[in-house]
Amino acid sequence: MTKVLRSVVTGVGGYLPERVVTNDDLAKFVDTNDEWIVERTGIRQRHRAPDDQPVSELAVNAARKALAAAGRTPADVDLIVVATTTADLTFPAVATIVQRKLGCPIGIAFDVQAVCSGFVYAMAVADGFVARDRSKCALVIGAETMTRLMDWTDRGTCVLFGDGAGAVVLEPVAGEGTIVDRGLLGFALRADGTKQDMLYVDGGPSTNGQVGKLRMQGNQVFRHAVVNISEAVTAAAADAGIEVSSVDWFIPHQANIRILEGVARRLGIDEKKVITTLSEHANTSAASIPLALDQAINDGRIKPGHLLLLEAMGGGFTWGACVVRL
Repeated sequence: MTKVLRSVVTGVGGYLPERVVTNDDLAKFVDTNDEWIVERTGIRQRHRAPDDQPVSELAVNAARKALAAAGRTPADVDLIVVATTTADLTFPAVATIVQRKLGCPIGIAFDVQAVCSGFVYAMAVADGFVARDRSKCALVIGAETMTRLMDWTDRGTCVLFGDGAGAVVLEPVAGEGTIVDRGLLGFALRADGTKQDMLYVDGGPSTNGQVGKLRMQGNQVFRHAVVNISEAVTAAAADAGIEVSSVDWFIPHQANIRILEGVARRLGIDEKKVITTLSEHANTSAASIPLALDQAINDGRIKPGHLLLLEAMGGGFTWGACVVRL
């Protein structure tokens, strides 16, 4: 049988800023309280980066841990894809800043901007290099400082987000071309630009020259999220040639506990298979999936050989899912 190259996750790392902001902390300057936030979102706390810590620093910290877990060094890296909405600068790309700070050799480095779906998009993009043997050691990073986009007078949004970064190392490994192979087995990516007004930031360099603040119609986002994500998950599973019920772990984007529960219920996924970090991290956008993956590996739940289902939905709308055997 002809060997098939797969993009295999060989290392995972996560990083969270030191400062923890609890719901009670927010209640000191926003009209809210712990009970209200927990009941509606499942969030109890989030991490917030200091003003002098750019998102590239979060990304670098997560990348170092992922490389160490993979037994690789920055000298091995030939591709960096960073999923972020909160770049250090309008340009250059965060990926090139990470490349410089890590001391990686000249290679390929660029950012992917799909908001909360960014990590799933970035995995699929990197797979186009790694599974074609165009990259021998790729870093895929989700890194965000979402608290920089908050309107701290809007209790409907500012309580939802936190800062953090997660990274994986992808390397090409030859498999048999079956569902027992390690690596990225299938994915589905989607976008619908007509839903922009439901979740967006009201600033940009070519509109008003401002960073802007996040704006969201929460009820509308919830309604679309459950249906859209469920469809993409089903499509990704079909692309991989597996049944959704066969996955060992479901690692959703950590947006809102009601969305997580709604998607799992719609897909018939046992709640015991759902990895949830929402209460501790809040919504870290593109960082949420790799952060959850890192935590579940470190606490021993996720083990080599396990079949993982990742999914996310973000502003735009963008959404997607992928199937990975660790």
